[in-house]
Amino acid sequence: MSVSRPSSARRRAAVVGTGAIVSGSHLPALRAHADRVDLVAAVDVDQGRLDAFRELAGEDVAGYTSMGDMLDAVRPDLVLIGTPPALHREQTVAALKAGAWVLCEKPLCLSLAEYDDIAAAEEASGAYAAVVFQHRYGSGAEHARRLITSGELGTPLVAHCQTTWHRDAAYYAVPWRGRWATEGGGPTMGHGIHQYDLLLHLLGPWEEIRAMAARLVHDTESEDVSTALVRFRGGALATVVNSVLSPDEVSRIRIDCADATVELTHLYGHGNDNWVYTPAPHVPSERVSAWRTPPHDVPSSHTAQLGTLLDAYDSGTRPPGSGRDARATLEFAAALYKAAFTGSPVRAGEIGPGDPFYAAMHGDHPDWAPKERA
Repeated sequence: MSVSRPSSARRRAAVVGTGAIVSGSHLPALRAHADRVDLVAAVDVDQGRLDAFRELAGEDVAGYTSMGDMLDAVRPDLVLIGTPPALHREQTVAALKAGAWVLCEKPLCLSLAEYDDIAAAEEASGAYAAVVFQHRYGSGAEHARRLITSGELGTPLVAHCQTTWHRDAAYYAVPWRGRWATEGGGPTMGHGIHQYDLLLHLLGPWEEIRAMAARLVHDTESEDVSTALVRFRGGALATVVNSVLSPDEVSRIRIDCADATVELTHLYGHGNDNWVYTPAPHVPSERVSAWRTPPHDVPSSHTAQLGTLLDAYDSGTRPPGSGRDARATLEFAAALYKAAFTGSPVRAGEIGPGDPFYAAMHGDHPDWAPKERA
């Protein structure tokens, strides 16, 4: 289902949540696209934080402490959500019901069951909800995907996906972190999801996953490290590591194809220079020259993703990072947890209604499900 939109209209946007991710990433993205979109409203339950954001964003941005009041009064075209994860499903559905498109921080929601609620709201409203996976966007990622999917680098064979970051006890002192009900999981859901979303974007559908997870340092309900072995539909085998225990922080993807290795090494964002192509010995130099990165360097960013969403809005088509794209990444997370907690391999498509891992990432597993608090 799609909605026809006039291509020349300026969009009216609202932000929900005015913390660091909104002021530091969404606001610059909106300003970069100021010729196409106006920020008209902001919502935050904390009046002081809301006032500080409005001072930063501009006095013409209306302030609300209730999302419902904002939707009724403003009727925005686009809602950007940057609140804690437990609020994402409810706020996304509310915006969709009001007819607004949504760009929501990851994770879009905390389970496949919640995702299907969002899909139903999309279908009923004709609006769309996309999740922020900004690492898919930018010239370097687009170039790599084009080379891989076209077969120019040969058949993908072996891949490594690494999110090895470091978070200390102070980080987990924030009440909603490390808890299933409020964060949805540990680094598998909240940190590494950006890198393996990009891996899925580059390699396509997976078939089977085997995994392990542990709490090695932090006193949390969820894991602080997970590892996985993945078989892709095209035959490639991959390793995926998600950690918040790693002092030397890095985000990395390496894909060994028959004719070349492509590597991305960065931390929280990448540009063309972060991508390296190494040809196999048999590949002639004239072919390698065609792999050079694009002349224009568009970094991965909220700005790049917002541009693609506005393009989709103008054409009335489903934006990237929504629908099957968004669900596939969430399904990968659920399958990794199921494989890790049950010790059994999980195949794509097997988690559906009736499966405990459909309703929650912990799957009600006795060693991992939240314990009742005294």
